[in-house]
Amino acid sequence: MYFNKLHRLLTGLYSLKAVPDSGVLRGLSWTVARRERTVRRRRSGCSEREHRAGPPLTGARAVSQTTVDPDEVKRFQSLASRWWDEHGEFAALHSMNDLRVPFIRDNLLNVHRARHPGKPLAGLNILDVGCGGGLLTEPLGRLGATVLGIDPVEDSIGTARLHSSFDPDLRQHVSYSACTLEDLCARDEPEVAQFDAVVASEVVEHLADVEMFASSCSQMLKPDGSLFITTINRTNLSYALGIVAAEQLLRIVPSGTHDWEKFISPVELERLLESNGFSVQSVQGMLYNPVSGAWCWTNSTAINYALHAVKLSSGARDSGSEPQENTTHTSTSI
Repeated sequence: MYFNKLHRLLTGLYSLKAVPDSGVLRGLSWTVARRERTVRRRRSGCSEREHRAGPPLTGARAVSQTTVDPDEVKRFQSLASRWWDEHGEFAALHSMNDLRVPFIRDNLLNVHRARHPGKPLAGLNILDVGCGGGLLTEPLGRLGATVLGIDPVEDSIGTARLHSSFDPDLRQHVSYSACTLEDLCARDEPEVAQFDAVVASEVVEHLADVEMFASSCSQMLKPDGSLFITTINRTNLSYALGIVAAEQLLRIVPSGTHDWEKFISPVELERLLESNGFSVQSVQGMLYNPVSGAWCWTNSTAINYALHAVKLSSGARDSGSEPQENTTHTSTSI
């Protein structure tokens, strides 16, 4: 009975078209006092315990800034052993693979015309940023890509390595490193600008410096390489459903997982990426059904969305030309 009522409440919220100062959603958004943020500590350094990912980072230069939020690292450290529990805290990420894996695969195949039956992404190098326990890294590797998963939480990398070790088919395709994105960029090695694609799924909303993230992604990509992002829009509806409902009522994700102020709108993200040499190709809304536990595509980006961008070659930047876009802009403000 309670669950049915809650389901009707969520269904109503999904269909609600409220203005920004709507009484109900405004109350949900602003009655909770803003948390005092911990002073950002400068953090750097990759773990030298790498799994088939090359020599240790003895040549890495120090960095003055970081994309990593220490509070987020602590939070995910406590959950590191639970990544592969399909009915636990990361159940929604497991089911999200039904959308994000085809989204990445199909867009890469539109750029790279070579066909490899059974292994459509063979020959492509992909960097999975904030890979956690490897929930997205592994399926991309099974499609034939060579995938490096990085994450600043060493215990999560340990979980990812252990899980992948049980599948012999992944040994030649998947590797992991307990490393930050900016420190990977800082390596004085050929790894820089070697990737055909960078994936950051459910990562941007946890970062301390999104500008630095975009710059680092550009640095790691080959010209015309693809960037794939899934994240959460910053709207009243995303607060109501992504934090109040998902964290406090339904407990789909642990309480405190998200900070609404870190969410970013598609328009803001597109502007930031363009300033770092990217051309956004598509933006598509995503919707999670807490009753069925499944994701589907939607015309609205008011809550979750997926974005595909391409790094412009130096010639395209100089001439001001861009690859032909297929950008989808949908409803974002609720």
